[in-house]
Amino acid sequence: MADIDERLNQWLRDAHAMEQQAEQMLEAQARRIENYPELKERIERHITETRSQKEKLETRLAARNTSASGMKDIAGQFSAMMQGVGGALADDEVAKGILASYTFEHMEIGSYRMLVAAAEAAGDTETARVCEEICREEEAMASWLEDHMSEITRAYLMREEVSPEAAKR
Repeated sequence: MADIDERLNQWLRDAHAMEQQAEQMLEAQARRIENYPELKERIERHITETRSQKEKLETRLAARNTSASGMKDIAGQFSAMMQGVGGALADDEVAKGILASYTFEHMEIGSYRMLVAAAEAAGDTETARVCEEICREEEAMASWLEDHMSEITRAYLMREEVSPEAAKR
């Protein structure tokens, strides 16, 4: 049976892999978005946040005398690549991208809330603080997506009537 510290380390490695996956998914989305400048700008800003989150996790892993899992990182990257391919093939790519991002943000929020609880249980107040900080960034992104989902959906539907290819991206 894993002790609290071992479980916390495992979940931190999982979070690092999750951020690797998020970075790749977001980069793929941002590259393909052409007709939704506000969405593209917000995704690009979140890419910067995601990279910073990965670095913070690496710092916490090192402080806990462990490191990221190469296998988990590769699995996350592969998953993101496959999602990117699937999204590029969808004729409603921007709509499905928003839905996937909104869903992924909530998985990240749940993960960081669990990490905060685990870090507190392990007595690692710095990891708890870092995970709370990251969680707030994920909540902000999820909130932005929620606030703009209807507007982007309406823009997509209007564009689709004129040019399905323009609406897609």
